[in-house]
Amino acid sequence: MDLLEYEKDLYKEGYKFICGVDEAGRGPLAGPVCAAAVILPKDKIIEGVKDSKKISEKKREELFDIIKKEATAYCIAWASVEEIEEINILNAAMLAMKRAVEGLSVKADYAIVDGNKLPQIAIPCKAIVKGDALSESIAAASILAKVSRDRLMREYAEKYPEYQFEKHKGYGTALHNEMILKYGATPIHRKSFLKKLYAKNKKDEQ
Repeated sequence: MDLLEYEKDLYKEGYKFICGVDEAGRGPLAGPVCAAAVILPKDKIIEGVKDSKKISEKKREELFDIIKKEATAYCIAWASVEEIEEINILNAAMLAMKRAVEGLSVKADYAIVDGNKLPQIAIPCKAIVKGDALSESIAAASILAKVSRDRLMREYAEKYPEYQFEKHKGYGTALHNEMILKYGATPIHRKSFLKKLYAKNKKDEQ
């Protein structure tokens, strides 16, 4: 499939600065959620750019710098653990996306967003399910968000070495669950996400 299909259709409609938007980190038990917005030059294909989940960590790191260099504009934004707990993860992801779009150095006139929900932004936008596999701009945004969040989780691994965040990036793996039950939650853990783990552990102990 042509990864510029959505962008080409929008150029034909007269839009000039189309940003792809995606987030990383809705599922983990720890850490903030990250979003990125990317405007690529018209008809720009960056070799190797596709859904970040289908690229190796090493390749994502390489593409991260290339995307930033080639992009007309990009912005990486966050919603904190506190915001996730206060407004829930879906709303926090939308907030991070909104911040990413609004933080672009070149104002976008249209946004194509991965998923089936749209952030509250002041420009026309369209949600595309599995958009990170269908659009070059969204795929580029998915890589920026994923790499940024992974790098942050590696920093947290140095602060909380016993949790081994560098291995699981905060996701609910067997190792991470084991460490939570052994050492308790840190300030970067999403407490509401741990309820099922604690309940299951309590049940297993009975």
